[in-house]
Amino acid sequence: MQEDDADSTQLAQQLRHLRHLRQANEVARRAMEAGHHPFGALLVAPDGETVLLEQANVDSVNHAEAVLARRAAAQYTPEYLWGCTLVTTAEPCAMCAGTQYWAHIGKLVYGMSEQRLLQLTGNHAENPTLDLPCREVFARGQKAMQVWGPVVEAEEEIAALHRDFWRER
Repeated sequence: MQEDDADSTQLAQQLRHLRHLRQANEVARRAMEAGHHPFGALLVAPDGETVLLEQANVDSVNHAEAVLARRAAAQYTPEYLWGCTLVTTAEPCAMCAGTQYWAHIGKLVYGMSEQRLLQLTGNHAENPTLDLPCREVFARGQKAMQVWGPVVEAEEEIAALHRDFWRER
């Protein structure tokens, strides 16, 4: 019986992650329509359901995840943020992972890996991808960050925005 409960809890978590990734991808779509790079991020409350903040990409220095983490740190206590989840369409770069770490947001869900993003953008001047997985950045710190990703069920939806965007630039 406990195994069934664990399986249903894990399934519920996976469905929440997918739902939030799709919402973040909608934020990314709006960013793209506004002329920005197609990245989107959410801050989800410790209840795993409530979306506290949304953030689209601003520019090449103000990535969705970093801007969201700074906004979150200004609005919430570190203790509260430790139970929150940053949900983002693409794996955070080193800058964004570091900002999440310092903001004390303890959990991360991302849809598409940095490697997959690099495959889509190539050597594009507007997105000189760093080949440094966020798990490696977090592993160098003193906090036990929880990371889920890439989420295969959302990856193609997220990649579709990037494929179209970078091809047309």
